[in-house]
Amino acid sequence: MPNNEKELNCYLFDQLTLLERLEIEAKKDNAENVLKQIEFEKKAINRKLYQKPSLTVN
Repeated sequence: MPNNEKELNCYLFDQLTLLERLEIEAKKDNAENVLKQIEFEKKAINRKLYQKPSLTVN
């Protein structure tokens, strides 16, 4: 588990990058169910990434 907010943000951005790569492949195959799930996961990650107050307490 990440120790601070910077590490957590890096982890979340890595997850978004992975989802974007999977999205490219899913679009090639017209995998609509997969694309819907990817969109859901991206929204969940973005909520964590941009929430106020931040996830960590200083």
